[in-house]
Amino acid sequence: MVGTSQTAADGGRGAELPDPATEAFLTHRNLLFTVAYEMLGSAADAEDVLQETWLRWAGVELGTVRDRRAYLVRITTRQALARLRTVGRRRESYVGTWLPEPLLTAPDVAEDVALAESVSMAMLLVLETLAPTERAVFVLREVFDLGYDEIAEAVDKSPAAVRQIAHRAREHVAARRPRQVVSATETRYALDAFRRAIETGDLQGLFDILAPDVVLLGDGGGVKQAVQRPIVGADKVARLLAGGWGRLGGIVSLRPSQVNGHPALIVALDGELDTVVAVRLDEGRITGLYAVRNPEKLTHMREATALGR
Repeated sequence: MVGTSQTAADGGRGAELPDPATEAFLTHRNLLFTVAYEMLGSAADAEDVLQETWLRWAGVELGTVRDRRAYLVRITTRQALARLRTVGRRRESYVGTWLPEPLLTAPDVAEDVALAESVSMAMLLVLETLAPTERAVFVLREVFDLGYDEIAEAVDKSPAAVRQIAHRAREHVAARRPRQVVSATETRYALDAFRRAIETGDLQGLFDILAPDVVLLGDGGGVKQAVQRPIVGADKVARLLAGGWGRLGGIVSLRPSQVNGHPALIVALDGELDTVVAVRLDEGRITGLYAVRNPEKLTHMREATALGR
């Protein structure tokens, strides 16, 4: 793609003045990316979906479009659904545990509590347990508040069927999502305690902040060393982490950051980004630890990704 079309696909960083189609795409680009990302759990796949969305949108006769936002969301949803079915097969052969791709996010994402919850690592993992159409319906209804008629057009179902799917998906997610919305302050407190315990090798400190049934998941993608299976239970997780990241064989530093709208830890090895650690918090204690080490999944940790509803 060249000219205004390339400008639209890459976020409008070019100097050309956009035509009406490009302007509409750029206006809703952050929304479209967020829809695709929440459906796929992968920023790289979401970017590909946006490229495909642009190619189809560029060929639309704008005079026939009543609601440009809804039309663009429909294209994006259909492209994301097609890709979701493809990547689902790809993930079956993934080496070790597959985790969503973490995003460095700006403070405005955290300020939108509903958006931050919807893109949290914990919620993205819950969404992974839904069938593709259920995931699309849940995201469009619960996160973006689209009407059933609009969603029906996007997923090629009747409005009545969409209502049933939404109800089923809502119950499924409610049974698996964190039990309460946790404030950023609570999460930062828990992460600070967790970081101090790791840095000092304080086993008791880890026991104090980890829930008895905590689960540690690691994603190295077969490229970096990571736990191959979930580590369950405070005793096992604490003893694994008590030695810190010193076993990596270099100078290790841990610093707080904003990842997917929530406080998280960035682990650097000899000054280079090595691991992103996100957490799930329930009733003041860490119930989930998600450590992403696969280098291919850390490319969106260099600069903040714009999200939107």
